[in-house]
Amino acid sequence: MLGGKAGAGLISLVYLVIAARALGPHDYGILVLVHAYVTAICGIVEFPAWQAIVRYGAEARQEGASHRLARLLRFGAKVELAGGVAAIIAAMLLAPWVGPHLGWPPETMAFAIPYSFAVLGSVRSTPAGYLQLIDRFDLIGLHNMVQPLVRLCGASLALLFGWGLKGFLAAWLLAAIAEFAVLWGMGLICAYTRLGAVLIRPQAGNVASENAGIWRFLVASNADVTLAELAGRLAPLIVGWVMGPAVAGLFAVAQRATVIISQPAQILGNTAYAELAGMVASGQGGAPLRRTLVRVILIAIAAALPVVILAALFPTMMVTLLAGSAFQAAGAVMVVLIIARVIALVGPPCSSALSAMGYPALSMSANLFASLIFLPALPWLLGSFGLMGAGIQAVGQALIASLLLGGLAWHRSLSQ
Repeated sequence: MLGGKAGAGLISLVYLVIAARALGPHDYGILVLVHAYVTAICGIVEFPAWQAIVRYGAEARQEGASHRLARLLRFGAKVELAGGVAAIIAAMLLAPWVGPHLGWPPETMAFAIPYSFAVLGSVRSTPAGYLQLIDRFDLIGLHNMVQPLVRLCGASLALLFGWGLKGFLAAWLLAAIAEFAVLWGMGLICAYTRLGAVLIRPQAGNVASENAGIWRFLVASNADVTLAELAGRLAPLIVGWVMGPAVAGLFAVAQRATVIISQPAQILGNTAYAELAGMVASGQGGAPLRRTLVRVILIAIAAALPVVILAALFPTMMVTLLAGSAFQAAGAVMVVLIIARVIALVGPPCSSALSAMGYPALSMSANLFASLIFLPALPWLLGSFGLMGAGIQAVGQALIASLLLGGLAWHRSLSQ
């Protein structure tokens, strides 16, 4: 998975270079704001089921209950796809009101409604959860390459034929649809290979009764994921709303350069969740779980260190290489965002540990507390400190969230 994500990260830098240089700060900012808008709506409305699939699926596998597992998978797919449809409709309905505040030109407004189908790029957690459950991380690693490869091909064509902003938006939309289709295809093939006709027609049963507390777990885990990612998804929109598309473009370049730092922690947190859930299900929590948690955090920090050192020493040079001289002003805020990303590396593994132990509500509470303190302050920080205010907000929120999540995960593991 790390190999697949590393490859995806390198490819994403290439299409970033193409898009930023072809569009410039203003139009690149529009591209970022349209995609960030859809992603934010999706993050709030969607209902991913992967944590429930992994947690309750681990119990079903230990029992050898294939029919229970098939019912769980079908349930997760229905819940998630219904949430995806709701997110698409919400994105379409709100676009005409939100777009003018974000500085979208008329031609972008016309494309914003069909672009709402980019929501599908995030509606894929059920197959991802099942692939984690059966240890097919190789397939998840390959899938990580799908979106950046499609974006790269689309961006290259848009540059070659001079299709402008609309061409890049079309490329980003096709990449999201491909991301959705490929992972669902992988998950369905693997599930049918292992479960056969049981997947299509499982015996009658009640998912809620045979997976005690699944609805409560789903609501809490989804609220946790939403709140954990809310600041990152809303920050570009708030910057664009307050300071305009061009500044949003600068912020997006600075943020993109730091995403590479956070990806190892997010991947390892998601990947370790399956292992942690299995440990808890088999009664091996406590000290073994803490050792695994510390190991995951240290690996995430080690994986991020090369990028941290380069970006901290040569921020302006990195931004110029990535996006061109028009984006040089993003160098200073990138350094502060890097500090925030390093602090935040603790969060995803600790959230996974809390969910594996059956306490997703604690993780949700920690992320909610950090978001409520710092996210509402972002407009004021932008007004007072300019773009650097976004970096200050990111550092404060990362520090509070990491301290809370780390303390809660460690404390709860003592009782396992």
